Amino acid sequence: MNLNELDDTEDTEHTPQERAAAASRSTWVSVVVNLVLSTVQIVVGVWAKSQSLIADGIHTLSDLVADFVVLFANHHSQKDADENHPYGHQRFESAASLVLGLLLLAVGVGMVWSAVVKLENPESVPQVHSVALWVAGGALVGKELLFRYMLAVAKKVKSSMLVANAWHARSDAASSLVVGVGIAGNLAGYPILDPIAALIVGFMVGKMGWEFGWDAMHDLMDRAVDEQEVQAIRQTLLDTPGVAGVHDVRTRKMGDMVVVDAHLEVDAQITVEEGHDIAVEARQRVMQRHRVLNLMTHVDPWRKPDRDHTVQPR
Repeated sequence: MNLNELDDTEDTEHTPQERAAAASRSTWVSVVVNLVLSTVQIVVGVWAKSQSLIADGIHTLSDLVADFVVLFANHHSQKDADENHPYGHQRFESAASLVLGLLLLAVGVGMVWSAVVKLENPESVPQVHSVALWVAGGALVGKELLFRYMLAVAKKVKSSMLVANAWHARSDAASSLVVGVGIAGNLAGYPILDPIAALIVGFMVGKMGWEFGWDAMHDLMDRAVDEQEVQAIRQTLLDTPGVAGVHDVRTRKMGDMVVVDAHLEVDAQITVEEGHDIAVEARQRVMQRHRVLNLMTHVDPWRKPDRDHTVQPR
């Protein structure tokens, strides 16, 4: 899921307070669902002697930790700018996504290790009880519904942190599917399929954790937004009355927001005050129409082409 593929116009319809409320609401829904599922999976997994169901329950339990990380980050990212953080605290969201990624990676490695130990001693793998299959199926349905709900909220308010958490729920749904197959194979007379399912789930979780962590790390290193969004910001600047040209547009992500630097070309014959007013108008337009936290402008003089002046293309 690429957040930049979402429609920019949607973001202008939601205030930071609305986005925070949506994040809090969807995350608490996730907390309740994961608490119920993890409890049932672990208890039934132990009773039914299913390693894959226990592993899936532990994976679900890790979501509770992830959910509280999201709630913590959502709270702190809404703080106003201060002396030590003049651009605000939006990067708490990127930090939360990094934590989520590391959490998934750690859980995945642990699950792989546990499954490998079991596979080294196949004679110790017991046959599971059929109730484990019903629990795995119920968990699959619950997690898939949770994913669809959370992703819908994330797309509505355009939050990369919520997108990460939604796909975290989808990784659980995928793992429950694999667990269900493994349990079914175990019941069919192939006990080794249960730890094999746990091994596959571990790889899936670890891979997703690496991807989220790597993506969040780049955001924390001032990664630019995609070219389509840069062009949209450039066009808004060019549409501002008095702006003759735009160059050196640079962007860097600040959580779900964007910080922009741009050079504006204005008529060299106007006053400094008039040039300033044009730059202010351009800044206001960009911040109203795009998810831009701040726009720093530099005004350059521009002259109309005539016999005495040749304008070099930029």
